[in-house]
Amino acid sequence: MIFLDQDDYYRGIFSLYEFNNTQPTEIWLRRKQRKAEKRLALGSPIPHQSEIVPERDKFVDVLAFCFMPNHIHLLLRQLKDGGISKFMKKTGGGYANFFNQKYWRKGHLFNQFKAIHIKDDNQLRNVITYIHCNPISLVEPGWKDGGISNPERVVDFLENEYRWSSLWDYKDKPNFQSVTSRDFLLGLVGKENMKQEMNSWITYKTELKKAMDMHDALFLE
Repeated sequence: MIFLDQDDYYRGIFSLYEFNNTQPTEIWLRRKQRKAEKRLALGSPIPHQSEIVPERDKFVDVLAFCFMPNHIHLLLRQLKDGGISKFMKKTGGGYANFFNQKYWRKGHLFNQFKAIHIKDDNQLRNVITYIHCNPISLVEPGWKDGGISNPERVVDFLENEYRWSSLWDYKDKPNFQSVTSRDFLLGLVGKENMKQEMNSWITYKTELKKAMDMHDALFLE
């Protein structure tokens, strides 16, 4: 497991944003900046310029993501040579340091990541849907092979309960907007098409479950 409580998930989200930066990451400086922002919100004087962190020079655009209790799915667009590898190393190492210190453990937390190159728009649509539908396994274990028995519950879970992905931000439900770069996918695929693709997949898996149940019933007879 790589996320054991809510704070771990929040730290993972923070890591996606914070470590997507070619410059050295100073967590303490970011904390100082957030305190300065809070002082501004309370009407206190403008902080010293040294408290303001310059704009990041990113390794990648994070197009979509999903955090599961024991793994992560990321859809990335590389901006620098070797950007994906550098981003994964920096992000994985940074989160692992946090996790190891919090839980008094040592060693690696992540295995070597597996990268798949997106070849065409059709594959891209499938990947987006797969990433955003991944949490279904938390309410319908085995759904990928065995289908979905309660589609209404699944849709409600994805859209109103499970926040540890980029789905809500793509549905205009602000969640972790600063993490993802959404204009590329919205321009290429479209918001309605993304919704239809997900609904179609859920419908297909629901029909699969019905067909399998019918087959089992006939076999028992």
